[in-house]
Amino acid sequence: MNKKLIGGAVVVGIAAGFIGVMSNASGTKTVGVSMSAFDDNFLTVLRNGMTEYAEGLDGVELQVEDADDDVGKQLNQIENFVAAGVDAIIVNAVDTSATEAITEKAAAAGIPLVYVNREPINVDTLPDNQAFVASNEVDSGTLQAQEVCRLLKEQGVTEANLLLMQGELSNQAAVMRTKDVHDVAATPDCSFMHIVEEQTGNWQRQQGADLMTNWITAGIPYNAVVANNDEMAVGAIQALKAAGVPMDQVVVAGVDATQDALVAMQNGDLDVTVFQDAAGQGKGALDAALALAKGEPVEQKVYIPFQLVTPANVQDYLTAN
Repeated sequence: MNKKLIGGAVVVGIAAGFIGVMSNASGTKTVGVSMSAFDDNFLTVLRNGMTEYAEGLDGVELQVEDADDDVGKQLNQIENFVAAGVDAIIVNAVDTSATEAITEKAAAAGIPLVYVNREPINVDTLPDNQAFVASNEVDSGTLQAQEVCRLLKEQGVTEANLLLMQGELSNQAAVMRTKDVHDVAATPDCSFMHIVEEQTGNWQRQQGADLMTNWITAGIPYNAVVANNDEMAVGAIQALKAAGVPMDQVVVAGVDATQDALVAMQNGDLDVTVFQDAAGQGKGALDAALALAKGEPVEQKVYIPFQLVTPANVQDYLTAN
C-alpha cells in the first residue's frame, strides 16, 4: 500500500512500483474522486473515510482531487478522469444544480459515476451506470427543527423567534434543510415558532459568526438559532459568547455532528445536532463505484440514515466522525 500526493491529488495505490497518477496493473480498479472542497470539516471526514477504506481493499487506487468550490475546475477534473481512462468516478458536487454536464461527460465515455453527499439536480434521471449515495435531507432538518420545537416547549416558550442560517443557496442540502425547518414550523405542534431572519452563511464558521454578530447588533429578538450545518452553528456560538449572551437563554442547533460541534455540546453551548455518517457515505460511494465498474447492478439512491444527537446521547457519537 502506498499513498502519494501528485499534482495536488491524493492518490492511494496498491500496486508495487506505483508511478504517476494512473496504474495499468492487471485487475486494478482506478477511481477518480472530485471533492467540492478539501477545507470543509465534514467533507474531510468523508474523504478520509473513503481513502482509508480503499487502503484496506486489494487492487483499488483512488485519485482524489480538490475542486476548490469551482464548478469549472470540477468539470475539468471529470474531463481529465475520462481522458485518463479511470474505471469509475465519484463526485461531491460543487453546485448541485450544475451536475447534468458531469453526468453527460461520464455517460458519453461509458464510465460509471457515483455522486456522494450532495444530491445532483438530475438524480431522478441518472443513467443505469450512475448512482447517488448520501443521507436523506428530508430527515436532517426535520429532526433538527422538531427537537428545537420540543426544547422550546419544554422551556415554556409560547411564541418563539428563530434565526435561520442557510448553507450555500446553490446546494440541494441547504435548500432542503431550510425547507424542513419551515415545514416543521408550519405544523400545529410547532406553529409557535416564527422564522424572523433567514440568511446564508455558506456553510462557513466565520460567516455564521458574522451573521450572528449582525443580528445581535441589530437588536433582533430571538429564542433559537437554527443552522443548516454545525460550522455555522459553532460560529453563532462564538458570536453569542463574545457578546456575553448566556448560552442557557438560547437554543442553538446544527447538523452533521462534527467533532467541534460535539465538544460544544459537551460544554453546554450546542443543544442539537444531527449525525450524518460522513465515513459511511464515503465507504458506500466507493462500494457503489466499484460494483458499477464490475458491471454489477446497484441501487441508484442509497440513503444512510441521519440520527438525532442531544446532550443525552452525545457520548455515543464522540468517535463516530
